[in-house]
Amino acid sequence: MMAKDNLENLEMQRQTHEADAAREVDIDDADGDSFEKLYAQSFGNIQEGEVVRGRVVQISDDYVMVDIGYKSEGEIPISEFKDENGNLEVALGDEVDVLLEYHDDEEGTIFLSKEKAEKIKVWDDISRVYNEDGVIRGKVVSRVKGGLSVDIGIHAFVPGSQVDLRPVRNLDALIGKTFDFKILKYNKKRRNVVLSRRVLLEKERERQKVQTLSILEEGKVMEGVVKNITDYGVFVDLGGIDGLLHITDMSWGRIGHPSELCQIGDTIKVKVLHFDRENERVSLGLKQLQPDPWTNAAERYPVGTKIQGKVVSLTDYGAFVEIEEGIEGLIHVSEMSWTRKIRHPSKILSVGDKVEAVILSIDPDRKRISLGMKQLEPNPWSVIAEKYPVGTIISGKIKNITDFGIFIGIDEGIDGLVHISDISWIKRIRHPSEIYKKGQEVQAIVLNIDKENERFSLGIKQLEPDPWESVAQRYPVGSVITGPVTNVTDFGLFVELEEGIEGLVHVSEIGKEKAKGAPDEYKVGDQVTAKVINISPKDRKIGLSIKKAEEHEERTDYKEYLNSSKAATTNLREVLEAARRNAENMQGE
Repeated sequence: MMAKDNLENLEMQRQTHEADAAREVDIDDADGDSFEKLYAQSFGNIQEGEVVRGRVVQISDDYVMVDIGYKSEGEIPISEFKDENGNLEVALGDEVDVLLEYHDDEEGTIFLSKEKAEKIKVWDDISRVYNEDGVIRGKVVSRVKGGLSVDIGIHAFVPGSQVDLRPVRNLDALIGKTFDFKILKYNKKRRNVVLSRRVLLEKERERQKVQTLSILEEGKVMEGVVKNITDYGVFVDLGGIDGLLHITDMSWGRIGHPSELCQIGDTIKVKVLHFDRENERVSLGLKQLQPDPWTNAAERYPVGTKIQGKVVSLTDYGAFVEIEEGIEGLIHVSEMSWTRKIRHPSKILSVGDKVEAVILSIDPDRKRISLGMKQLEPNPWSVIAEKYPVGTIISGKIKNITDFGIFIGIDEGIDGLVHISDISWIKRIRHPSEIYKKGQEVQAIVLNIDKENERFSLGIKQLEPDPWESVAQRYPVGSVITGPVTNVTDFGLFVELEEGIEGLVHVSEIGKEKAKGAPDEYKVGDQVTAKVINISPKDRKIGLSIKKAEEHEERTDYKEYLNSSKAATTNLREVLEAARRNAENMQGE
């Protein structure tokens, strides 16, 4: 109903306009050419290619009819009135600028264009803005080679170097945004327009810089915008001048990267730590807006205090635990367990874990706190000496076998070491695995407990008497032994007296028969007879002499010979004496 009323009103306006135009024609002209004269006169003030103002009088599926104030309406394709989504952007009665492309005097047809009118108007605006050194507003529509394409009524080009004060890494992020631009140059014939946003930003920045420098001073708290983020800090625009907020001045606590606390475009408050006016360098601080948590840390965390914290870092030597923002303590691997030998903290802890610990020491000046986990439980080494005094015989399974001994499980987390030298009195053991296996049940005797160094020493050979203690009784000096050669060296022969007990025949004691006592005349396994010439049970040494054994044998043989000769002489005398006595008896008779 409203559309019908609008059309009727527009029609009345058109008729009134034609009537007014007709009054200007000679009323006495009645030869039938008056209407043509009226029509020609109505177009006398407008030319093809001229932009005029018109009113929408009709909208159909294909065209929009626009009355430009003359006898006939012009038609424009409806596509010129639709946006990029296909939505119609015009209504009946709207006034629009159109271009008169062509009019047919005979048929009275008028061809109009809204798009061409807009482009002509845009070029007029471009010329005006350029000549007046003004600013034009445009919307970034796409990224093109070397820069951006901007819609200012026509597509204009912004070089990448003119987009911002600093190179923009992600130009795609600007698509769809609207900015003010400066026209650097244009060529209507080539339909080429070059814009710059940087020129405007530089002017604004220079204006802000003058203002900022007038109030900038050390200790001042200012507000700024994060312009850039690097691995080592954040650059903050204070208003025409940038300041560096180093990562070490961002938080009293631990941060891995500045982006954890702020993002580009964020507005933050900072404190001016240092200002070099001559070089216009500004150092900023964020954490300085808060008190240093180490100031009264000793009062808040005295030695012995139990704390809860979060593991923030692991190293080869321990774990760093955040007690509160800005305060961290170190749990050394040696303070993680009373009994377990922890080679790396990752065996029991991970970054992000919540842990309990005890304050062992605190040094606020050096900002160091030592923490302990094992101190939350009683030290088993404190009672182990009472439970297993020296001399106690224990039984346990072999937990581990090494080159230097075997470890026997005693209590939970406590192992005792039987050194290879404490396995046997007499056996020569190259490796404990020769006689023991992991998991084997064995007996041992407690030799020593070192609570401070957490060492538990055991012995197996001590379960039996030391055979060397009675060796002097079994092999007294002067006794003669016989045994096999076990080793031949340059300095003599080793001879086995019994299993595990050997004596040394020095080269000087080898004997007369063997080429001036050369050891190489013997080989391993040869049976030799030697005399014990000295014994040192403490040093576990027995001195032997083949030479003296041979001399002993010679003397023995000689004595036997003498004894046998004496016996023969005695028998002859007895016979002669008996014969003599018999003869005397016969004479007496």
